Amino acid sequence: MTIPENTPVVDLCLNIPGDDDSHWYEFIKPMLMDAESREAFKMPAQYMFKNIPEAVGHDDYIAFTIEEMDKYNIRQAMLDVDENNTVSIEALQRYPDRFFASLAVDPNRGMDEVRKIVRLHEQFDLKAVTGFPSGTCPQAPINDKKWYPIYAKLVELDLPFCVCVGVPGPRLPFECQKVELLDEVCWFFPELKVVMRHGAEPWTAMACKLMLKYPNLYYSTSAFAPKHYPEDIIKFANSRGADKIMYAGYFPMGLSLERIFRELQDVPFKEDVWPKFLGENARRVFKLDT
Repeated sequence: MTIPENTPVVDLCLNIPGDDDSHWYEFIKPMLMDAESREAFKMPAQYMFKNIPEAVGHDDYIAFTIEEMDKYNIRQAMLDVDENNTVSIEALQRYPDRFFASLAVDPNRGMDEVRKIVRLHEQFDLKAVTGFPSGTCPQAPINDKKWYPIYAKLVELDLPFCVCVGVPGPRLPFECQKVELLDEVCWFFPELKVVMRHGAEPWTAMACKLMLKYPNLYYSTSAFAPKHYPEDIIKFANSRGADKIMYAGYFPMGLSLERIFRELQDVPFKEDVWPKFLGENARRVFKLDT
């Protein structure tokens, strides 16, 4: 079943390109041990991605991104924001109906990070907070108690937590992103909405089992080309998980929108799953219609 025409799309993993995007990965460099990752790669998981988009030479990258979104009926996209990210701030100001804000956090910063969540939520109307356990320095497992003040604040603010799970693409240890660690978090914080990011491989069967177990646990397809969507996730979406699986791309970090939407045509979702996957689930979970 191909994508129904004119289905509005919400993209849960998108960024604004620029002439030099290398600064996106500065935070991860202290953790990279091999020379190829540090010196040769444009992005730290480059060995996994062919034909990384080269969106350079534009006078207005924000307008260019909107044009790309329009080609594929992406009505809204989640955009990382920070107090020093002038491009994202400008995009949110210029196109408040097309972009909504998320904040990447590091639990090693303690209560300063909790206060930052509150501050930026008031300033930018955050719709989510994101975490990369393998990319924090030092690494912080998903169930590490350093995350607990953040989880508690997200429950208070009713904000979803989007967290990378599974073996990370960058050459970093994966122990802290084992999917099974979500069991404790979802048990102790039943009101916390958790959205898995970046694959959950090789523990996709565990991811589906936990989504059945916990009402507030979800999965997004970020950083995966559609031809590589895990079989477990497709089967789950077509059965008991139609309300749990959400589209997320990876433009321009590793995938072009052209490739994503070309390959999506061959993903065997059922007809009634497509609208939920492409937008309805995200609008509900991230409260985009309020």
